[in-house]
Amino acid sequence: MKWLILMICTSLISALLAVGIYRACEEPRSILMTQTPSSYSTGFQEKPEFIPAGPAYPASAPTNFIRAAEKVTPAVVNIRSIKKSEYRFLGFDEESSSGSGVILSPDGYIVTNHHVIAEGDRIEVTLNDQREYIATLVGTDPSTDIAVIHIETKGLPYVDFANSDSLQVGEWVVAVGNPFNLESTVTAGIVSAKGRSINILDDVYRVESFIQTDAVINPGNSGGALVNTRGDLIGINTAIITKTGKYEGYSFAVPSNLVLKVVGDLQEFGTVQRGILGINVDNIDQRQAKEAGLRPGQGVLITRVNSGSAAYEGGLRRGDVILSIEGNLTRSVPELQEQVARARPGQTLAIKYSRDGTTRQTRVTLQQIKTVALTLDPRADALFQETGMGIRELQVNEVRKFGSNGVIVQTIEPASKADQVNMEPEFIIRKINGKKVRDLMHCLELMDTTGKMTLEGQYANYPGEFKYIFLR
Repeated sequence: MKWLILMICTSLISALLAVGIYRACEEPRSILMTQTPSSYSTGFQEKPEFIPAGPAYPASAPTNFIRAAEKVTPAVVNIRSIKKSEYRFLGFDEESSSGSGVILSPDGYIVTNHHVIAEGDRIEVTLNDQREYIATLVGTDPSTDIAVIHIETKGLPYVDFANSDSLQVGEWVVAVGNPFNLESTVTAGIVSAKGRSINILDDVYRVESFIQTDAVINPGNSGGALVNTRGDLIGINTAIITKTGKYEGYSFAVPSNLVLKVVGDLQEFGTVQRGILGINVDNIDQRQAKEAGLRPGQGVLITRVNSGSAAYEGGLRRGDVILSIEGNLTRSVPELQEQVARARPGQTLAIKYSRDGTTRQTRVTLQQIKTVALTLDPRADALFQETGMGIRELQVNEVRKFGSNGVIVQTIEPASKADQVNMEPEFIIRKINGKKVRDLMHCLELMDTTGKMTLEGQYANYPGEFKYIFLR
């Protein structure tokens, strides 16, 4: 028995010695944390440029928000937008609304929401250390609900930009703002979804590709910071979906990559330089995906291409499915809108698309949004304002090809009545309520009516007869 006990003890000692020697010889493991590109961590004192998608990286210290809160809180400000009251006769001289803002540079540039400062005659800013300033408006963009203001001071704490393309669903995020005038409030949550549209912005060229989180956001948080656990800016808190006016679990922020582009334009030009592809798009359903040899949610379907547009010149046509822009997947309309909105007119984008089951690539140079020149006849302008149709006379070469009677639709305003009935540019109006159209003046006379209006005609580039019905 003694020999058995001795053998067991000897075996245990040998095993422990072997494990110890192995661990002593094993090379230590290191966890590499990929940092965001250097251009995102220089502050906003340098002119920002369009930056393509960066590498993905995991969140650090996912259950510890102390570092993020300490870094961001000093750079989030309280904003009061003040205007003259409509009820001065009752003794109320001024009305005010409040929100939040994020300091982007040591010399006082601050980003906030358009709706926070839109109605104000005076903008007051209170820093985290209680210093107060009167801000000047640098520029505002209702299409993205982003605005930039400036205060005259130096040496301010500021927040670095992170790459919102790297953000992953399920990643921890921290929101900092001033809900209900409770200064420097910090809440946390996870990213619930990306590329979310909630139809909250009232603008023809609106871009909604929100980051959805469950971090608690309430009135007063608008314009505040949404950051990762490093304390780097990945969004500007903008909206909530609620039936009560208070937080009910759904918060939305403008992605930092889009904010970066808009802020850069506003600082440099005072307005956003917005390029367009010149197409109408829709999310692809299961039937359309099957016909195209794709999976639902794999791309965005082109439903219209304007003649002479950037997309048309780049070879894109109706029925094509856009799969990615600059290497970033476009799985939904909001994601496509964001990718385009982050570029400027004249910039060339690499686009991958599918046609008839074959994947292709092209390069498209974005065009500037233009205001269409209408005729001097006030009825044509009124028609455009009401229906979104910009019409003109047929030109000489068009008369030779299509005949002299009729007018041509030169432009369709997005989200207008004409757009809603799927009318496209280059539609030649031949008849209105069954009466032949002679020329532009006759067309305007026939359209100068109320009630049901039926337009019949053809397209310059499509075969067949088409009919559209409006109510005026």
